[in-house]
Amino acid sequence: MAPSSDTRIPVTAAVMAGGRSMRMGVDKTLLAVDGETLLARVVDVVSSVCAHTVVVTNRAEQISEAGLPSDTPVLIDEVPFQGPLGGLVTALKGAHDDWVLAVAADIPWLEPDVIRALWDARDGSQVVVTVTEKGVEPLLALYHRDCLPAARRVLASGRRRLVAMFPELVVVELPLETLRAADPGLRSLVNVNTPEDLAEVREAEFESSAPAKAPIVVRSGDRHGGRMPSERPVTVFMNDVEVATMQATPDDLEELAVGFLVSEGLLEGRDSLASVGVDHKRGLVYIESSEEVPDELTFRRRYITSGCGKGVTFSSVGHARSLEPVGPGFVVAASDLHEWMRVMNEQAVKYRETGGMQACAFVGGGKVRIVREDVGRHNAVDKVLGRAWLDRLPVDDAVLLSTGRVSYEMAVKAAKAGVPVVITKSAVTDLAAEIAEALGITVVGYARGGSMVVYTHPERVREHEGE
Repeated sequence: MAPSSDTRIPVTAAVMAGGRSMRMGVDKTLLAVDGETLLARVVDVVSSVCAHTVVVTNRAEQISEAGLPSDTPVLIDEVPFQGPLGGLVTALKGAHDDWVLAVAADIPWLEPDVIRALWDARDGSQVVVTVTEKGVEPLLALYHRDCLPAARRVLASGRRRLVAMFPELVVVELPLETLRAADPGLRSLVNVNTPEDLAEVREAEFESSAPAKAPIVVRSGDRHGGRMPSERPVTVFMNDVEVATMQATPDDLEELAVGFLVSEGLLEGRDSLASVGVDHKRGLVYIESSEEVPDELTFRRRYITSGCGKGVTFSSVGHARSLEPVGPGFVVAASDLHEWMRVMNEQAVKYRETGGMQACAFVGGGKVRIVREDVGRHNAVDKVLGRAWLDRLPVDDAVLLSTGRVSYEMAVKAAKAGVPVVITKSAVTDLAAEIAEALGITVVGYARGGSMVVYTHPERVREHEGE
């Protein structure tokens, strides 16, 4: 049963759902947490406290998918894509009450007591805003109708931040101790901007509803039982020049060294490779090629840890942007991507057994051709690309699969190899997506549990067979 009007405070709650969700890649307000969309969760909470509730958006056609009550009013921004300030102007203009609660649509754990604390602190003010150690939170704040002229002036000046109008107004900050009294864990300030945020919120929601955990068991580990990931220094020489020493799992060292040099641009023509020699005992790889080693590498050495993918010949975004873009034309079904990820996980035995390895796979001609593992995700990629290069496998229809995070260096490795699609069960960094977009590469993240997020060039991924 909904609260009666006399128990609710005379405030119009304006749920701001007009953001572009650039970091999420999809409309985040429609993503579900515990079976309910983020937008619906916020609307439910504010409706229990405030006399009126409206949703402010630029995408009214999508609101029908949010699972809101059918009578929830929707206000369309006067001027679209002007940020939270534009949304507030729309809300103040259309408010039923003198006060408006501006609240983001992506906060899954908003506490009603925080809203009431804001209301109780409004004495003589035009704005009541929450404040933490990180600063003010203008999208969990009360705004009086009198703020509308100042908001319009700031918006007309080209500024779009809510705090830009604060100097013109009487602002009261809700003390942190008051905020903690209403919400001890400050969970009301948790918002969802990225797939990583969403995963953490969903996991926390699951854990909060899970049965009580069993006591923690502490036991001694066997360092010689074969269950620990193996890591050794591996030094790569090219034409008797020491190029780099990397920390890696001491398997498939020929592929690792070749893949590393290919991804660095030191090996290009397959026919230029003369020989590859491996000293497994000492962790040394000797590569002979008719291609020359750059002069700057002759006079310096490079040490690369298993957790770092930074190369020896490129490190700037500018250099990466100058690479040849991957050509269009290749299209893949989402169901195939999930199937290939399943095959890779099935074949990555050490990844499953140790919990400390990363796996990578190369798909060509619609089949998983190569699967390699390493303690470092960049090393696993180099092993796969090295084997594909040695075997002269075509890359026009290639897909690179990974269990690890796709970062900037991983995207560059794919670009140098000419691979059009990269997919991971983990996260994709913003810089990796930026580089992939510029170089024509489709990057897919969080491919697990029957879903995925396509960050760049989505035209390559079709949702259904036969599209």
